[in-house]
Amino acid sequence: MANPSLLLTLLLLALGQRATAQGPPVPAEPLCIGQSFTIQSKVLGETRRLNVYLPAGYAASATQRLPVLYMPDGGLGEDFLHIAGLVQVLVGNGSMRPFIVVGIENTARRRDLTGPTTRAEDRKIAPRVGGSATFRQFLRQELMPEVRRRYRTTPETAIVGESLAGLFVVETLLLEPALFDTYLAFDPSMWWNGGQLAQDALAQLRAYSGPPRHVYLAASSQGDTAATRLLARDLNRAAARGFSGYYELLPQETHATIYHPAALGAFRRAFKP
Repeated sequence: MANPSLLLTLLLLALGQRATAQGPPVPAEPLCIGQSFTIQSKVLGETRRLNVYLPAGYAASATQRLPVLYMPDGGLGEDFLHIAGLVQVLVGNGSMRPFIVVGIENTARRRDLTGPTTRAEDRKIAPRVGGSATFRQFLRQELMPEVRRRYRTTPETAIVGESLAGLFVVETLLLEPALFDTYLAFDPSMWWNGGQLAQDALAQLRAYSGPPRHVYLAASSQGDTAATRLLARDLNRAAARGFSGYYELLPQETHATIYHPAALGAFRRAFKP
């Protein structure tokens, strides 16, 4: 009977010779899903990175212009990849119109996405909070003009965010509604500053005079459902001022899981072809 150890040795030698004959593996290539650029922001006093997804067909066209969806929490390690992927799928199957997606990578998330607060417990979440007005100025004065300069865009814009980013979306809707055409907020942190945003919403909405604005709100089983539902009611009460609001409760989702399913429903509804 042949020696088992000898047979194993001969087999390993044969496999090694075969691998050597085939040569080393072909080097892997980078997987590119979009573009990235930076802005040296004078408003914020820092460099900010932006990640961009361009729908299929855009690069091949010399004339196609597309609306832009802006998203805070838009870093590669944040929410950019799954939202860009969702847009790719929905555009591909005809469920939504194509959008350029611009993800804004965070540097100091809790600083940028929160407004002023009088609550001591709110100020404990970060060394600096309450910078939303400055962050909005960065969007208005630096980022949005740069996106228009770099890409072929239409005037239509939208913004999407969850949690503190959802709070920023709602605050922008109430304080500067003309900045975007569509506002999408999922589990917005309406508890900030004792829920003052929701309390002041109706008066601010009724003070608006301009083109129609569309709003999609969603809340999970762990969201501030009362305040979000109140905001949705006030949007409907302010319909005569040009607002259309839609509210969806997703009780099967948690604060950690709501973003993707809420975005799926929101994009289908707000951006349907």
